[in-house]
Amino acid sequence: MIIQWFPGHMAKTRRLLTENLKLVDVVIELLDARIPLSSKNPEIDEIVKQKPRLIALNKADLADETISEEWKEWFGSKGINSIFIDSLRGKGINQLKDQLRNMMKEKLERQRQKGRLFRPIRTMVVGIPNVGKSSFINRLAGRASAVTGDKPGVTRGKQWIKLNREIELLDTPGILWPKFDDRQVGLNLAFTGAISDDVFDTVEVAALLMKQLSILYPALLKERFRLDSLPDGSKEENGMKLLEEAGRKRGCIISGGEIDFNRIAAIVLDEFRGGKIGRITLERPEGVSIK
Repeated sequence: MIIQWFPGHMAKTRRLLTENLKLVDVVIELLDARIPLSSKNPEIDEIVKQKPRLIALNKADLADETISEEWKEWFGSKGINSIFIDSLRGKGINQLKDQLRNMMKEKLERQRQKGRLFRPIRTMVVGIPNVGKSSFINRLAGRASAVTGDKPGVTRGKQWIKLNREIELLDTPGILWPKFDDRQVGLNLAFTGAISDDVFDTVEVAALLMKQLSILYPALLKERFRLDSLPDGSKEENGMKLLEEAGRKRGCIISGGEIDFNRIAAIVLDEFRGGKIGRITLERPEGVSIK
């Protein structure tokens, strides 16, 4: 299964980012803590270039804490500024504000020495759709400044938001890239809801997620869906068997005793995205390459 999704407004967003980059001091690149590699748009590196950047890994409350620690160490070993964020509860927000101030300390001091009046730090938030940018911005601002939603593509235009006396923020729509060269990247984006469910077969994607979870988190999967056993996760067809068994356990039955695969697929994806299966990270930092 090959998944691609690049609506027309995303090309416009790419131009918007490039045109407005000169207006900001620091770029905040928001990633999904469950898929730090797959949620990193490779085009952002080309757009941002040498502009100071801070990586914030959102939805840390849904990610595996042990693997998140591995990612923290990995980013640190590369000299990359990174902070794990839980936008819903505010975890990491104050740390991020402190980091922004530290990144701009020298530049602001030079301006003061030249007699220039104080001005706020100007930041831009970039990231893929449904990574939680609007919730993140609202938490930063301490009020509802950005429109939120549980589907990708809610934010369609740019907006300046004054967070406080010190920080101004430019919100931008989520942006993907025209082609996912790695099949697994497309699947990970579909699993987490970064891609609209309308563009792929949810049953097939849910089955592939079940297969992956049977390898990575077998105990959590068995417990959540009360599965009797797990088949060999290396065989792709066994994902559909797991989905079928989960459907029977949850009572997703239609006339004739058949499984309602659409219903159980929706349940699996919803419960994974909401953290109901458990705290899960689908990628580890071994051998990855991030600029």
